[in-house]
Amino acid sequence: MVDEERFVEDITDQDDNFSQWYNQVVRKAELADYAPVRGCMIIRPYGYAIWENIQRLMDARFKETGVLNAYFPLLIPRSFIEKEAEHIEGFAPELAWVTRGGGEELEEPLAIRPTSETIVGHSFSKWIQSYRDLPIVINQWNNVMRWEKRTILFLRTSEFLWQEGHTAHRSIEDAEERTRMMLEVYRAFAEEDAAMPVIWGRKSENEKFAGALRTYAIEALMRDGKALQAGTSHNLGTNFAKSFDIQYLDADGQRKYCATTSWGASTRLIGGIIMVHGDNAGLILPPRLAPYQVVIVPIWRKDAEKAAVIEMVERIEKMLKGKVRLKVDLSENTPGWKFNEWELRGVPVRMEIGPRDVQNNSAMLVRRDNRAKESVTIGALEARLPVLLEEVQQALLQRAKAFQEQNTHYTESYEEFKQIISEKRGFVRVKWAEESVAELAIKEETKATLRVIPFDQPEGGVQGKCFYTGKPATCEAIFARAY
Repeated sequence: MVDEERFVEDITDQDDNFSQWYNQVVRKAELADYAPVRGCMIIRPYGYAIWENIQRLMDARFKETGVLNAYFPLLIPRSFIEKEAEHIEGFAPELAWVTRGGGEELEEPLAIRPTSETIVGHSFSKWIQSYRDLPIVINQWNNVMRWEKRTILFLRTSEFLWQEGHTAHRSIEDAEERTRMMLEVYRAFAEEDAAMPVIWGRKSENEKFAGALRTYAIEALMRDGKALQAGTSHNLGTNFAKSFDIQYLDADGQRKYCATTSWGASTRLIGGIIMVHGDNAGLILPPRLAPYQVVIVPIWRKDAEKAAVIEMVERIEKMLKGKVRLKVDLSENTPGWKFNEWELRGVPVRMEIGPRDVQNNSAMLVRRDNRAKESVTIGALEARLPVLLEEVQQALLQRAKAFQEQNTHYTESYEEFKQIISEKRGFVRVKWAEESVAELAIKEETKATLRVIPFDQPEGGVQGKCFYTGKPATCEAIFARAY
């Protein structure tokens, strides 16, 4: 009986130790586990089901913009990596190399892809001859390897899953249009599907992708006040085209270099969803991404009540099949244990069916986000559940937006900035003069990084002085400590 009273093992409160809370939730909700190789992770079925839903919804958004899926090899020749000097310098510390194969030393070491710009560039140079071959707009869903020193499940692992898009265009202006278009796809996915509000904009020169002309990103705020980069889109200009000789014959008879882009989002989105929505009872999953949107928990005390309850559960299951993602918990655990278990796993709606519900021909619906209850007749379930799930989806977005607004601070004083970063956390919006040396000094002194220069700048430009250098400000920027 002691075990039944405990239900689910206690989880550390977020306020006491957020990182411990996070790791406990990931492990106890059976999302992921540590792998035998340091820095790698095993994604368990429940965690992978979330990733499958992310893939499905994001892939549909990509295809609406004309993206086609392809696949490129895992192994990349060293000579390819070395062709783009700035790129190799940016990735050198994170590269893993294959030097032996078939029991012999390889003539040329092969990098396990940290990203695929180089091998894609090599392919584009063969595929593109004329302006009529452009644009090329492709994406691949794959794994990559970056030899990380400090790792956190989902957020930063040596091997992770992601998608990486690669495109080639006639001009830098066309590439810029695609770069911004894909950033908008990420923003829409984050806010509409993941219920995760983001700030979007341009990365600083220090923070941009190695070899890029410009990098754009969406940044989300976690419940511990740290930022998480949730998706990036890079205008590579002609840098990679020149390194890999990606040229085309234009309509005017001149040979020109293509402009290329790349863009990616990864399994760190799952970590973001956990940290934006979760509470002290565990996960709260947005209905659009939840593996199970509704869990049915049958309840009976006497064997005589069981048959009628099970009959109603089976009738409801048949009625709702294909309408919502449904799980029926017929395990031998107590109802109380099941309630806590499915709260931990973040299922958006729990449906309780007991003898009284059978008599009333109804079911009790309980929301995971606010635990509000409502009794709904069986005949009304088919219409009510999709509406209720959308209400939960929107409530999660609004709650996360309110949190972001409450934890976005404004200051013109560097002293106040340091106090906010150390004591309050969150986003700090400041007037900024775009100086790389100053940016690095701030990072050294406060561990805060420039997350993004937001698109929503003041009308008529920024007035006043940079909060750090005192020089005339050129923009407003968002700083935060980050994952």
